[in-house]
Amino acid sequence: MFIFRWIRNLIILFFASSILMVLVYRVVPVYFTPLMFIRVFQQMADGEAPKLHHKWVPLEDISPKLPRAVIASEDNLFMKHHGFDFNQIEKAVAENKRRKKARGASTISQQTAKNVFLWPTSSFIRKGFEVYFTVLIEFVWGKERIMEVYLNSIEMGDGIYGAESVAQLHFDKSAKDLTSSEAATIAATLPNPIRFNSAHPSAYIRKRREQIVRQMPHMGKIDFLDKHKRKKND
Repeated sequence: MFIFRWIRNLIILFFASSILMVLVYRVVPVYFTPLMFIRVFQQMADGEAPKLHHKWVPLEDISPKLPRAVIASEDNLFMKHHGFDFNQIEKAVAENKRRKKARGASTISQQTAKNVFLWPTSSFIRKGFEVYFTVLIEFVWGKERIMEVYLNSIEMGDGIYGAESVAQLHFDKSAKDLTSSEAATIAATLPNPIRFNSAHPSAYIRKRREQIVRQMPHMGKIDFLDKHKRKKND
């Protein structure tokens, strides 16, 4: 009986604490993520000085070109789905049967859930938790907050996290002043920001940047960007 009570209490604690965390992060900036700590530990283990550049800024202080660029690059249906793009998941499953290196199909919502609450190493257990947290943040946060947290927490370079830090370090400007080309360059590196550097884009990243720039005007209406635009004009 003791073991069952212990498991029951553990499950209750998990659900209560996870829901509380999601509610807190709905209004409180996310200053640190598990990946940030993991990267710092890896750097120190390799004998390197720890690098962690991160500055939280509200979405209204990020150029609207950057959300458009990441939606064009990472998740075309971000404004339409409820956390999961099942068509892309089906395509990835089919393609991965023929590929040596698996292709992911994570949405921006899934990436945000993983970045904020979980660890980077892929496994069935982590994927299960990722689904759970994705459903929670879609329901509790909504699209605007998900995008705000995503753009502030995602890894964008070696020791660089978030739009403001990458804008300052790679383009010598604030995130609110990023051009379409700069936003697209950042978005193009996101699948592997350690390998690809938005400050010194390779030929592949430059080609991908141009593709993203062409796609950006066709992402449809993004309600929260229109809302911030109206506020600035008032």
